[in-house]
Amino acid sequence: MAISEDLYPSESDLLYEEEILRNPFSLKLWWRYLIARAHSPFKKRAIIYERALKALPGSFKLWHAYLRERLESVRHLPISNPQYQSLNNTFERALVTMHKMPRIWIMYLETLTNQKFITRARRTFDRALCALPVTQHDRIWAPYLAFVSQKGIPVETSLRVYRRYLKFDPSHIEEFIEFLIDSELWQEAAEKLASVLNDDQFYSIKGKTKHQLWLELCDLLTKHATDVSGLKVDAIIRGGIRKYTDQVGQLWTSLADYYVRRGLFEKARDIYEEGMTTVVTVRDFSVIFDSYTSFEDSALAAKMATLDMSDEEDENGLVNGDEAGEDARLEIGLSAEKFARKVLQGFWLNDDNDVDLRLERLDYLIQRRPELANSVLLRQNPHNVEQWHRRVKLFEGNATKQILTFTEAVRTVDPMKAVGKPHTLWVAFAKLYETHNDVANARVIFDKAVQVNFKNVDNLASLWCEWAEMELRHKNFRGALELMRRATAEPSVEVKRRVAADGNEPVQMKLHKSLRLWTFYVDLEESLGTLDSTRAVYERILDLKIATPQIIMNYALLLEEHKYFEDAFKVYERGVKIFKYPHVKDIWVTYLSKFVKRYGKTKLERARELFEHAVEKAPAEDVKPLYLQYAKLEEDYGLAKRAMEVYAKAAKAVPDNEKMNMYEIYIARAAEIFGVPRTREIYEQAIESGVPIKDVKSMCMKYAKLEESLGEIDRARSIYIYASKFADPRLEADFWSKWHAFEVDHGNTDTYREMLRIKRSVSASHSQTHFILPEYLMQKDQKLNLEETVDTLKRAGVPEDEMAALERQLLPSTPGDSSKKVGFVSAGVEGQPGVIRTSDGGRKVTTNQEDIELPEDSDEDDKVEISQKDVPASVFGELAKTVEDNRKRDGVSDGIKDKSSLGALERIKRQRQS
Repeated sequence: MAISEDLYPSESDLLYEEEILRNPFSLKLWWRYLIARAHSPFKKRAIIYERALKALPGSFKLWHAYLRERLESVRHLPISNPQYQSLNNTFERALVTMHKMPRIWIMYLETLTNQKFITRARRTFDRALCALPVTQHDRIWAPYLAFVSQKGIPVETSLRVYRRYLKFDPSHIEEFIEFLIDSELWQEAAEKLASVLNDDQFYSIKGKTKHQLWLELCDLLTKHATDVSGLKVDAIIRGGIRKYTDQVGQLWTSLADYYVRRGLFEKARDIYEEGMTTVVTVRDFSVIFDSYTSFEDSALAAKMATLDMSDEEDENGLVNGDEAGEDARLEIGLSAEKFARKVLQGFWLNDDNDVDLRLERLDYLIQRRPELANSVLLRQNPHNVEQWHRRVKLFEGNATKQILTFTEAVRTVDPMKAVGKPHTLWVAFAKLYETHNDVANARVIFDKAVQVNFKNVDNLASLWCEWAEMELRHKNFRGALELMRRATAEPSVEVKRRVAADGNEPVQMKLHKSLRLWTFYVDLEESLGTLDSTRAVYERILDLKIATPQIIMNYALLLEEHKYFEDAFKVYERGVKIFKYPHVKDIWVTYLSKFVKRYGKTKLERARELFEHAVEKAPAEDVKPLYLQYAKLEEDYGLAKRAMEVYAKAAKAVPDNEKMNMYEIYIARAAEIFGVPRTREIYEQAIESGVPIKDVKSMCMKYAKLEESLGEIDRARSIYIYASKFADPRLEADFWSKWHAFEVDHGNTDTYREMLRIKRSVSASHSQTHFILPEYLMQKDQKLNLEETVDTLKRAGVPEDEMAALERQLLPSTPGDSSKKVGFVSAGVEGQPGVIRTSDGGRKVTTNQEDIELPEDSDEDDKVEISQKDVPASVFGELAKTVEDNRKRDGVSDGIKDKSSLGALERIKRQRQS
């Protein structure tokens, strides 16, 4: 065969050829030669590869590169091309020396797989597994399993391969099971799944739990019931029901579905019924019930479709014998099927038309749903009283079923574990007989009920009360009273001793101390018994020490109705001794009201003792109504002086939050009885009694209003001055506005200035003390500018000329003296204590004269000048005499004070006079 000249070495190849001739066994030289001819045609490179492999047949690098290039060269060719055969031969030649290289095997096996050579590929896979060590088999099995999983591979071949693979790695049995399911080999898939579930050492490499595998097995068994045999499906699914309680509904449905697919419909119904009567959750019940109704509905639809088809066949396929009217029993060649259709068709047992039965069965199932759902809830907690009552309501109209339900309920419910009130079951049971006019059986039910050991005494007491009410409804009054006597009778000593020996005290031993029972009993005695019997019951209640304040008041009221007033008061006395506050409060109020109403002033001393005792025992928060009642007694029947003493004690005894109200009552009563001037000392007492500051301000304002109404202007002003230290101008605008109005109506310039000075002083003290107040509160100060001050003085009645003089005084004395601040006036007041007029019109200040320096912004709007006061001479002691002697030597007379010690207003006046 002629070789193309292009395949021969060229002149550029001579260098490489000479090196190879010198050392043909050097892989480096061959590899350099191949790299240099990377862009040459593959045929030329193939010759180089063949020459290199002939010299180096054991080089993996050369073989791998050569085979990869051959694969690339045939990749675009069809499988039937002869190049593929040449490729396969190359792989075979390579495996002669590369049979231990798994990469070569994998390349060859993937090529054979793509060529669809099933037998050759399978045998090559087997050769690879035989040639390679076991440690490298996992690299061969992956493409091997992919190969046998292709379509067109015989199932038996795939099964044999998978079985071999499981011997190599049993942990991949899940893949085998999936293959079996995909291949529809249900029997073997079920057996493998069952073996996996029975293996306690099994670990799923896909992360599936035993529960998931169990559900897969159940699904497989139920959906392919006819294809799987040899496994006890019923036992397997029931085992799952016992083990996996969270999927009980689905497993019961799967078991019923298994029998449905097997054609055992009655067995499937039994499974559905068993499932609905055993599940304990509503969710599982809903799953089973929905599946059950779907089954019945589909069975009914299928039966109706079958009957329609059979009717058409009967109409179209009448036999000649029927047409002729012959007896079918005389026909000799009649088959069994025709005989059954002709002869036995009219017999009810062989009637296939059971549509009505199926309809009734479906309707009965739907009607039973509430009852079945209630049964599920009762299985969750059989001691749930409310669910038993709902179950009885389900059978409303069916007395027999209701009686059976009540009987089951009272047998099942344990009073110690009951959720709800177990005695209501007995009461409803007895009322059921009562509504059917069977009072005798109702009494039997109550008699059995009162012997039950309930958890609480109230349950047993309620039963006795219900029993007595039933007797009252049937006009058996004597029987009702006898029942109450039985119920309240104290157990004998012998019974107590026997119960103490047993160690388990039943609730019947505590029944005689039930307040509910005694309350009902005493109501019956008041309605049906005599006064003596009723009193005996009340006395028994008091002896047992179970009385309540209401019982005490009821007992006393009963005695009052029968004119036993002293006995009623004795009952009140016993009540106030038994109970403490706050329970005894109503008893005291009622007792004192009744006593005062009964005796009035005839037993005044006794009433006073009762009130004193009542207020002595009462706490501060409950003493007010008693004191008011006490004071009312003194006002009506006693002395006014004693009434005022009572009010005074009350004002001191009540809590701080009620002192203000109490003092207002005290003042009002004092004003009405003794006159308004008598209230002054009460006001002073209230102000000094320690009431809250806000109440002090309010009381001072009322006191000042009183003095103003009496014409005592100076006293009212003193009260305002006293209260001002409690009123922050930024917060108590109402107080200062009232003082402002007071000064406008009754004051003069000096008093008004004094008010402004006090206001600034209080504001300064509060601003220094309460420095943590918010900024908007610090700035919330009511200030008056000069114009407002002038307007105020004008409204106060100050003449215009004096106002002008005041304005001139407030201006700087000279134009050059602009540095002097305008707006500061003397704080001295005409007639103020500590200020003495001199002969020349000056003032000699004898009180404390400290310099008051206020922040500039605080006086920004008031524009009122404050004079500087001299320090009293007594402060300096001997130093004051030395200063006085120096002044005399300098020629300053005693009658004329130093200008530096004068106030601003006084200096202005002296300048004008000079």
